[in-house]
Amino acid sequence: MKRILPVKDGSIANPFSQIAVTRYLFLISLCVIYSSSYGQTNLIDTGIMPQVFAPGIISTPYSEWSTSFTPDGQTVYSSQGSIYWTIIFSKQQNGKWMKPQVASFSGKFRDTDPFVTPDGKKIFFISNRPLKGKPQDKSQGVEHIWYADHLTGDDWSAPQWLDSTINLSGVGNYAPSVSAKGTLFYCSRRKELTGMQSFYTKWLGNHYDKPQQLIIPGVSEIQDPFIAPDESYLVFLSGNDIYISFKQNNNWGQAQKLGAAVNNGDGNSSPYVSADGKTLYYSSNRIQGFYKRDLKKPALNYDELIKENNSLFNSQGNILMIPIHLPPQ
Repeated sequence: MKRILPVKDGSIANPFSQIAVTRYLFLISLCVIYSSSYGQTNLIDTGIMPQVFAPGIISTPYSEWSTSFTPDGQTVYSSQGSIYWTIIFSKQQNGKWMKPQVASFSGKFRDTDPFVTPDGKKIFFISNRPLKGKPQDKSQGVEHIWYADHLTGDDWSAPQWLDSTINLSGVGNYAPSVSAKGTLFYCSRRKELTGMQSFYTKWLGNHYDKPQQLIIPGVSEIQDPFIAPDESYLVFLSGNDIYISFKQNNNWGQAQKLGAAVNNGDGNSSPYVSADGKTLYYSSNRIQGFYKRDLKKPALNYDELIKENNSLFNSQGNILMIPIHLPPQ
């Protein structure tokens, strides 16, 4: 579900270790195998359909987007809402996802795009909550990036605003994503740039470096960036389609569009890859393949129309999941 925007301890591995060499060779093979003359990849198997993630629990008749998991994979954070975006979370028990709850720091202002860091110690998100020193009963006109520190259980600290190097006055930021090194990726709409563009800024130990615009060959806009924990690849949105780019010699390679199983023309957003590299989560208002009126039956009456409007596939947006072939992190 594409959001309607206003006018997700790093020791260096021994490069000669078996794991590092295996990962390196795996990435090289991906770069060779998945580049095609049509700019699409075979990361997604042909002939399969995405599945709705936790139907009726996390994916509902309302709008949901932006998934992010804790390192153990047992808690998932996501966004829900229309007027007031709210961050929720669900815990998995005995293989089943439980009824979501509102995150401890959310439920008052417009909060969305949660991203739990790879070590689980912080959660980044965007919010229009007021800044320190401003009236606390009035929201900002734009969304900025905030973060909270993990305390215990499901509790988080009071949110902290990122500094003005990243959060520019009057400029909205969206979709934060953080690597294991602490590098922050996000997207923003700037007057001096065309469309939605993404930026990255390195963590220097006690502050962030000056943000740099993210440039990837083959696309003119970059939205909703998801950075791999080791920064070896980036999954992102351009238009309605989801792409991937692999880092090659410290540069981003040609943008590769994921297959038709994901990009079918409907509105997609918020890509996220599981830590084992086996599942792509994303948000979509897709109903193709999930629901279609039976035109052989009589026309709907009003009660049937309401039932259809309250169904999971009313094009309000669900979180989908599909197998993908990427290296584990």
